[in-house]
Amino acid sequence: MKQHFPLKNMQQEKRIYKGRIFFAIFLVAIFLLLLICRYAYLQIVHYDDFTTASDKNRIRLQPLAPARGYIYDRNGVLLADNYPVFTATLSRADVVDIDETINRLIPVLSLTQDDVDRFKSRVKTARKTERLAIKLNLTEADIAKFSEVKYAFPGVKIETQMTRYYPHGELFAHVIGYVGRINDKELKSIDKDLYAGTNLIGKIGVEKSYEDLLHGTPGYESVEADAHGNVLRNLGRQNPARGNDLYLSLDYGLQTIAAKQLADRRGAIVAMDPRTGEILALVSSPSFNPNLFVTGISSKDYSGLRDNLDQPLYNRAVQGAYPPGSTIKPMFGLGGIHYGLVDWSTAISDPGYFSLPGDSHRFRDHKKTGHGSVNMHKAQIVSCDTYFYVLSYRMGIEKMNDWMRQFGFGEKTGVDLPSESTGLYPSPEWKMRTRKSKWLKGETISVSIGQGAFTSTPLQLAMATAITANKGSHVTPHVLRETKGAKKFNVHNAPDGKINFNGTEQDWINMHEAMVDVIQSGTGRGIKGGLQYSIAGKTGTAQVKSIAQGKRYNEAALSSRQWDHGLFVGFAPADNPEIAIAVVWENGKHGGSAAQLARPIFDYWLVTRKKNPLRPAGHQVSGGLMTAGIKPGELPSSSIATTEQNTQAASTPVTSVSAAASTPAANNAPQPADGITE
Repeated sequence: MKQHFPLKNMQQEKRIYKGRIFFAIFLVAIFLLLLICRYAYLQIVHYDDFTTASDKNRIRLQPLAPARGYIYDRNGVLLADNYPVFTATLSRADVVDIDETINRLIPVLSLTQDDVDRFKSRVKTARKTERLAIKLNLTEADIAKFSEVKYAFPGVKIETQMTRYYPHGELFAHVIGYVGRINDKELKSIDKDLYAGTNLIGKIGVEKSYEDLLHGTPGYESVEADAHGNVLRNLGRQNPARGNDLYLSLDYGLQTIAAKQLADRRGAIVAMDPRTGEILALVSSPSFNPNLFVTGISSKDYSGLRDNLDQPLYNRAVQGAYPPGSTIKPMFGLGGIHYGLVDWSTAISDPGYFSLPGDSHRFRDHKKTGHGSVNMHKAQIVSCDTYFYVLSYRMGIEKMNDWMRQFGFGEKTGVDLPSESTGLYPSPEWKMRTRKSKWLKGETISVSIGQGAFTSTPLQLAMATAITANKGSHVTPHVLRETKGAKKFNVHNAPDGKINFNGTEQDWINMHEAMVDVIQSGTGRGIKGGLQYSIAGKTGTAQVKSIAQGKRYNEAALSSRQWDHGLFVGFAPADNPEIAIAVVWENGKHGGSAAQLARPIFDYWLVTRKKNPLRPAGHQVSGGLMTAGIKPGELPSSSIATTEQNTQAASTPVTSVSAAASTPAANNAPQPADGITE
């Protein structure tokens, strides 16, 4: 039996097929409509937003670090220069795993742990688009090794950046200072916009004091980059502005002469213009080469400086606190006039010692047999301790404090250099606060001759001497003379007040005459030979090791570091002062020896400089390494000794004071004339 199947309903099949076609067309239409809407949303409604976002992906603003301003001496001799070095940098935006990249770069660029730590610290605060320095001052070997594998380090490249160079090395180290890499503490305090792309900042000296002036304004470069951070084209730039140039009051020739006097000795010399407060020379010995610190000093070099018993990193001129000894007797003597306790005719009898009433303890004079009848004038010439013992007993420590602080003792001078010490002018309040004990009358006696707890910096001594030369007009020591550049800064180059003095101008003149006689016939007479001008001065010998009652100073029984310090202060010409000097020679034995170090400095400033001033060798003059086409490696070694060799010697020799004055070692110190010990 045959099976029959129904025929297909063609009409129904057609309707189903058409329905499916229409549904598919509908879905496609809906999809196209959504696509058109999305396109309109992106290209019309939010065109500006997404265009900006796209540009940020490929267009970047790269900071351009400004060059630091140059530093010159008063005559235009270049003291701090700029030169280019090769630097490895990394773009944060183009490196996915920064830590992994740095770890792979360690053997390639010979990175130290300090390099890695500094970089990681900087990454924390840097912008996403900023290029950060990995290592400064790359060697040719570093560059060659990186060039072979640079394809493996997208976002890392080698650039040239400006860094600092000090052509005279250690000669100006303590006053100019140096720059170094920005550390964590500094990162938190600096303006990150102002220091974008910058790796170096002033650490000490003028470089730190005037960082705001020396650091310029960064620029920016707009570049188009590919996905790997490679620059495709430059779209425009705003050039960075170099920092201000500084012209200091320092004189290259005078600094060279002063440094030569302290060669192989420990001590400090400060020379000032008493009329303006300008510092003409500031030397601390021994010194160091500041170029070691610019791109990162090695641990070995730093340990050598830090552990050196002579402390070359210590700025003795500004931070060193020394007993001033008899150098303060002119200032203290004027205090007796101020308070009406003595006049120029008041005389005391000096048997060689002084005892407080009711006390058997003897405060000894440096002359065992005493000086007989002594007035103020003679007391300065022979440096009679007993005269000032008596004066201090009459004045008392409170009045002594009020008077001597007017000369700057126990206070900061206000110099435009960082880390200045106040020294110490002791008082009963100070002793109770720090030692929890009462002031003793005998301590007042010791303070009167610059001993006991009384300490002063060489800079304070120079300022006090300048005030004395000015007949009481106060000046603030400073090293900045002029600045040139976009940033404005006013320099005060004149006396800024007068100390309160109840005496007359004649009293100042009398003290000047007494100080002249110190040089002509007193404790400083060892430097009077051949003078073409007059010097007003005062010697000082500061005791380092205490001596028991009834004992005498025995140099032979002491180590060289226990010998007395030699000090000298003075100004010249005495009738119209142009220069005031303070010399501190550690363990120099006698003030007369320190005076002999001062004489060549006076001679140079007042005689030689005016005829044939010292100038550095031709390639060390102003203009910079960039304009001269010279690399730092092509310059001579920059020690004080080689600076002297490279200096064009003046044809007119400085008047010789004593053949012994140039002997370097302390145990061969120039001896004061006729057994003078002050």
